[in-house]
Amino acid sequence: MTSTVSIDFVSDVVCPWCALGATALEQAIKNVAGEVSVELTYKPFELNPDMPAEGEDAVQHMIRKYGRSAEEVTARNQMVIARGQAIGFRFDLEKRSHFYNTFDAHRLLYWALQEGRQIELKKVLFAAYFTDGQNPSDRQTLVRLAANAGLNSARALEVLASEVFAKEVLELEKFYRQRGITSVPAMILDGRQLVSGAQSIEDYEKILRHMAQAPAQA
Repeated sequence: MTSTVSIDFVSDVVCPWCALGATALEQAIKNVAGEVSVELTYKPFELNPDMPAEGEDAVQHMIRKYGRSAEEVTARNQMVIARGQAIGFRFDLEKRSHFYNTFDAHRLLYWALQEGRQIELKKVLFAAYFTDGQNPSDRQTLVRLAANAGLNSARALEVLASEVFAKEVLELEKFYRQRGITSVPAMILDGRQLVSGAQSIEDYEKILRHMAQAPAQA
């Protein structure tokens, strides 16, 4: 008998560790198919909610925000690239030249959940940003990416041109921050267990199997 585990995966589309975690989790879910059924939902988190429309140079942003040297940024990028290669996700961090505002991307993801295409859109957004260096704050880009994920492009444009789902996204962001989530990825399983940071495929498999076997709390 297959057990069901629900996952709220709190993340941002410009977070490399979120891309690593989501990719590893996706493979883990495939590996436990038949044992564990997973209901996965992506929840919004903005690393840089005050980021201006033009974005900020990626290296300078890392230096300013985290106090790293240019050499440390380069070394960290190489580590991210290597981890991505190991699980089949390609980072091209020369094309990924800037960090951008992601609020509209999260509004689109909220809508995509209602359309049953959220997971597809999340994958498209990660690849567009980290592999192809596209701007996830540009609305025409988002409309095109929505279509690539199987969503209606005209409706995507309507969503982005309005304020629809802005309140819902802000409320979700506030909800998770009030519960102590200040960095991502953060994964909440069955509403009762928090797993922080990007894990390996094997670790995600162990976590899913454990949750499937653990009795729910009353």
